[in-house]
Order: sequence, then structure tokens, then C-alpha cells
Amino acid sequence: MDSALTTIGLPAALGIIMLGLGLSLTIRDFTRLLSMPWTIVLILGCQIVLLPLFCFGLVLVFVTYFDLSPLLAVGMMMMAASPGGTTASLYSYLFKGNVALNISLTAINSVTAIVTLPLITGFALGYFTEGGSIGLQAGKMIQVFAVILVPVAIGMLIRAKLTSFAERMERPVKLGSSLVLVAVIIGAIAAEWENLPQYIVSVGLMVLIFNVVSLVVGYWAPRMVGTRRPEAIASCMEIGLHNTTLSMTIAITVLNSTEIAIPSAVYGVLMFFSAAIAGALLLRRDAREAEAEVAAAGG
Repeated sequence: MDSALTTIGLPAALGIIMLGLGLSLTIRDFTRLLSMPWTIVLILGCQIVLLPLFCFGLVLVFVTYFDLSPLLAVGMMMMAASPGGTTASLYSYLFKGNVALNISLTAINSVTAIVTLPLITGFALGYFTEGGSIGLQAGKMIQVFAVILVPVAIGMLIRAKLTSFAERMERPVKLGSSLVLVAVIIGAIAAEWENLPQYIVSVGLMVLIFNVVSLVVGYWAPRMVGTRRPEAIASCMEIGLHNTTLSMTIAITVLNSTEIAIPSAVYGVLMFFSAAIAGALLLRRDAREAEAEVAAAGG
């Protein structure tokens, strides 16, 4: 799709979102990682290594048994490789997670994705499209890196030099980026409206399976090694809520393929509902455990 809305609007929306993320970050956000190194390593290991491997296996099953198209397979891998979304912090706050950990994870994930996302996407293109005819050339990889890194760096620089201004601008920047993003997504969906039901049928079940597994792994992997509930909830939201804006931008503007963007679009809608359900279940579990502790103390 070559409309101005997607070729200009979507990169602009992502740039504003990443700028807004930079406005909320300081060097101190990165130093928080030093207080819980093994928790960070575990969470990042699940997000960067374990879940993309699971997604690859899942995609192979759907390619083999459900005739999944090569470009949709690439789209799934790209979505799985995308970092945690900025909304993970909001969900973590709503469901009593460690928001500071989310901020740090989102920051380091955004930087890590500069390397991992092009690598995994390039592998998927080569594997599923038999040679990667629309592979990531060096120029396109630099374009991806610039779209991610430069706005974050500018935002952090503004916050360091003009802290009061940065704090005042956080909300307007987030609101503006959200409005632009909604317009771009509507435009992208409208362009593929006739094919949308087919795409939902093609990837809906696969996206749902991956999303549920991401949320489950995100919570239980840290808990199994003794991590506290707030950090496990933060991990659950960070791993379950992907930055689908990023993967959609790369699919549409860098790879020139709306079809590759479809899994990210479906996941981007589904994840908000599934994460809310997961958060509500965790709150109920927390309440039951608290009641059990009170009953045990009274007995």
C-alpha cells in the first residue's frame, strides 16, 4: 500500500510515539536494571529467544497443516520479534505490577530490537519466501534503526536538558501519536477491507494461541524462580503486549507489504482484551491468596 497515510503517517506516528517514550526516560531508568539482573535476564530471555522460537514452531504447524501464506508467516515472526509495547506500563499499573520494571524493560527492549527484529525478520523472509525477495537490504535496516533509535535519543536529550518542558509535553505527545496511529490503522484496514475476514480466519487462532502463551510464560516463568508478584505481573504485561506499531510500520513502509502487517494488526487489537482478562484473573488470584492468609492467621 503506497498511500501517503501509511508511507508518511505511520512512520510519523511511530516516531512521535518513540519520541514520547524518550521524553519519559532518563539514564536512571537503565540503572534500575542493576538491582534485579537475573530477573531482567530471565524476562528478556523469554521475550527475545524462547517466544520467537515457540512462534516459529507454531508458524510451521500452520504452514504445514493450514496452508498459511509465506507473507503471513513472516508477519507472525516479525510480530513475535517486536519488543514490549509502551502500554505495558499502563496495564502493569492497573493490575499492581512493578511499573518501574516495565519502563526499564521497554527501554532496553526498544534498544535490543534494533538488532534482533531485523535479524529475525530477515531469517523469516529467507526461510518462508524462498530467498527473501523482499529482504532487508542494508539501507532498509538503517531505516528501521533510525525510525526506532533516533526519536528515543532525541526525547531523552530533551528531557535531560529541558526537564520541565519534557514533563509537560509527555501527555500531548502521547495523545497526538495515538490519534495519528488510529487514523493510520483505520486507513490500512480500509485498504484491505475485502481481504480482512480471510486474514482473521488465517491468523486469528494462531495469534490467539501465541498471545495466551506469551501472557502465561510472562507471568509464570519469573514466578517459578521465586520472583515477587509485582515483578511477575510486569513481566506478564511486557511480554504479552507487543509494540505492534513498530512491526506494522516496518511491514508497510519498509517491506511494502500490507499482508505482512496483518498478524500485527490482529494481535494489536486482541492483546488489549486478553491482557485485561489476564490482569483481572491475577487480581482475583491475589485476592484469594490474601483471604487465605487472613484465614490461616485467624485459625
